[in-house]
Amino acid sequence: MKKKRILILGGGYSKERPISLKSAKAVIKSIKKIHKVKFCDPCHNFLKTIKNFKPDIIFNALHGRFGEDGYIQSILETLEIRYTHSGVISSMSAMDKEISKKIFLKNRILTPSYLKIKNVSKNINFAKIKNHLGYPVVIKPINEGSSLDVFICSDKLSLSANLKKMKNYNEFLVEKFIPGREIQVAIMGNKKLGAIELRPKRKFYDYKAKYQTNAKTEHIIPVDLSKKNCEKVNKIALKAHKLLGCRGVTRSDFKFYKNKFYLLELNTQPGMTNLSLVPEIAAHKGIDFKSLINWIIEDASIKR
Repeated sequence: MKKKRILILGGGYSKERPISLKSAKAVIKSIKKIHKVKFCDPCHNFLKTIKNFKPDIIFNALHGRFGEDGYIQSILETLEIRYTHSGVISSMSAMDKEISKKIFLKNRILTPSYLKIKNVSKNINFAKIKNHLGYPVVIKPINEGSSLDVFICSDKLSLSANLKKMKNYNEFLVEKFIPGREIQVAIMGNKKLGAIELRPKRKFYDYKAKYQTNAKTEHIIPVDLSKKNCEKVNKIALKAHKLLGCRGVTRSDFKFYKNKFYLLELNTQPGMTNLSLVPEIAAHKGIDFKSLINWIIEDASIKR
C-alpha cells in the first residue's frame, strides 16, 4: 500500500465530541505505522493545519453536527481534498431524520410514524400526538446522533415532562415507539457486511448503553434470525445506503417487531471506538480493524 499523508479530523463542536476523539485515537493507532498521520480538531486552526500538512486524504472521524451533516464535507469539497465516508448531500440527508424518513417511506421502507414539533415553547397539540401516534412515543432531535436527548414517553405526563428537556432544539420529532429487537446492519461500499443484535440492560440502546463499558449491553453475532429475515434486513440496509447515495461504510439501525423491520436511521459515519459496532461486525467477517480503516482510506482515494 502506498504511503499517504492522512489528516484525522476528531473532536469538533457537537455533543458527540468525546466519542469522536476516541474514534480518532483508534484510527491513528491503527495506521500510524503505515501512513504519515496528523490529528486535527477543527475547533483549532483547521484551515491552517490543512494548508501546512497538505494531506492526500482526510479521515473524517467527526460525529454529529458539523462533522456528519454535510457541513464539513462542503468545506472539503471546496478545498478539493478527498475525504472518507459520504458526501455532502448524503450526509445531510442521513443526519436529518425527517428528510431520511421521507426518502425511506417514498421507497417503501418501513420506518416509525412521526410528527415534527417546531417549537416546544408553543402550545403542544397532545391530542394530535395521541390520535396520530398513540403511546408510548419517542422524542428525539432531528439532527443529533448517538441517541443523544432521546426519551421514551409512556403517556402525556411523561411526554410533557421530557419536552421541557428539548428547549434547546428549534425542532424535533415525536415518533411512534416500536418495541422489539435492536438489529444493526453494516454496509461496506456496496456490499452487505452483516448484522448484530443488541440487548441493552437499559430501556433502549441509548448513549450510555452505547459507550459506557459498565452498561452491560449484550452483543449477539451472528444474529438469531432465519436466513430469509437475515437476508431481508441486510437488503433493506443496502437499499437505504444506495437511496441516500452513501459511500464508504454506513450502519443502519432497525427494530424487529412482529416479523417486520423498521428502519430507525442510517449513520454515515459510524463510531470507530473499541465499543463500536461496525468494527465488530467487520471482525466477525474476518476483517480486522486495521484492514477496515485502510479500506475506508482507499475507498476515499477513488475519484468520483
